[in-house]
Amino acid sequence: MSTPRPARLRVGVVGVGRVGSALGAALARAGHEVVAASGVSTESLRRAERMLPGVPIMAPDDTVAAADFVLLAVPDDVLRPLVSGLADTDTWRPGQLVAHTSGAQGIGVLDPAAARGVLALALHPVMTFTGRAEDLDRLEGATFGVTALDELRPVAESLVVEMGGEPVWVPERARPLYHASLTIASNHLVTLVNDSLALLDDAGVAEPARLVAPLLSASLDNVLRLGDAALTGPVSRGDVATVSTHVRTLAHDAPDVLPSYLAMARRTAERAQAAGRLTAAQATAVLAALDAP
Repeated sequence: MSTPRPARLRVGVVGVGRVGSALGAALARAGHEVVAASGVSTESLRRAERMLPGVPIMAPDDTVAAADFVLLAVPDDVLRPLVSGLADTDTWRPGQLVAHTSGAQGIGVLDPAAARGVLALALHPVMTFTGRAEDLDRLEGATFGVTALDELRPVAESLVVEMGGEPVWVPERARPLYHASLTIASNHLVTLVNDSLALLDDAGVAEPARLVAPLLSASLDNVLRLGDAALTGPVSRGDVATVSTHVRTLAHDAPDVLPSYLAMARRTAERAQAAGRLTAAQATAVLAALDAP
């Protein structure tokens, strides 16, 4: 990809959580000058000291005022009030670049700033962050969901490339669905794996992670290559007796896990039938087992 290299920018990071600190460090590594950052919690301040050494910690409005490029890395529910509040106090100035890191929001959330001449970008790193130094390395080759006005697309994509990422264009209207899909892929996967590990631990199985790691790796590889053809297990085989045993066992031993098992098994049955791996009669029998008291 050939994109114009942006001039060296004075960067202000509002929100030095796991994402903001890593992206700020990536921008500094690319040659931009991080001139200010804002954070509240003790953990955030310590993280800023590690990831952005020597960068002054300021209030959000002072951070914005000091910067040519403002990176807003704050929780989704805080983003709109923050942007509006900074607009109400005339903190934004024409020609500033501002990017937020929310996956669920596009550039519309930045309208109060754009109305004051700010150039709005949405740059969402499709990566999980831990708040440690290795986050910076994980940005190498990570994809970013990018949304911007057409005339700002080259700038947005260039900034992503400079941080070590790969830009993927996401239309404004698609941001909510885009983010929901990533939540399923990442957050729900973590929950499912942790439930699996906890059940194995409760069953007295030694080294649960060692047991499931090869299975998880193979399953992920298979589904990315094969789609629904990667489906295996009792639901996709129509093995009603085994499914019924699972339901009874979880109801007795792990009732907190049962609802998620039922929901995922039903969705698996639907996908298996749509892919031709289950007949209508088999799917009906499986769903009946899942609905049994």
